[in-house]
Amino acid sequence: MKTVTLTINGREVTAREGQSVLDAARAVGIDIPTLCAHDQLEPAGVCRFCMVEITQGKKTRLVTSCVFPVESGLVVQTETERVNNIRRMLIELLLPVAPSGPLNALAKRYGVVKSRFQTAEEPSNCSLCGLCVRYCEQINGEHAVGFVGRGVNRKVALTADKGDECVFCRKCYSICNSGRFVEIAEVFPEQP
Repeated sequence: MKTVTLTINGREVTAREGQSVLDAARAVGIDIPTLCAHDQLEPAGVCRFCMVEITQGKKTRLVTSCVFPVESGLVVQTETERVNNIRRMLIELLLPVAPSGPLNALAKRYGVVKSRFQTAEEPSNCSLCGLCVRYCEQINGEHAVGFVGRGVNRKVALTADKGDECVFCRKCYSICNSGRFVEIAEVFPEQP
């Protein structure tokens, strides 16, 4: 298997050709935050928290590390001010959140205590990571869960044609990193 050498946060890293920047960083213990990455699912770049700043030659740009392949000579910075400003903005766009879960941990990590975009809605455990949507489609072979709305009004919802089956399936509950499905399970107890 062919390998490439790149630099992540000033550290020389050897990775498999075709491996994502996120996986290469994780393999050597470099933390890049993410909400939507999961070993069972294809990378999707949905949450954008894994964004990093890369330099190729004289060009610098932002990429989502979970879907960007490693390249020889690539220089990656995971915590630049530009990257951290984007992460703070993403957190603000998802607030308010319930006091537990990965989004709240990211808010603490990046010093976000309130949002400029807050609505009057109740806090939600859902981080809009899309893990449940992708699990239902890729692993379960169904389309019972999906996104509705746009921007700050975006939500995960049951689809009209398969939603009734979804609340009793519960196969994606274990993949949900925010506890959102615990809320749904309380409304729809398991069928006997």
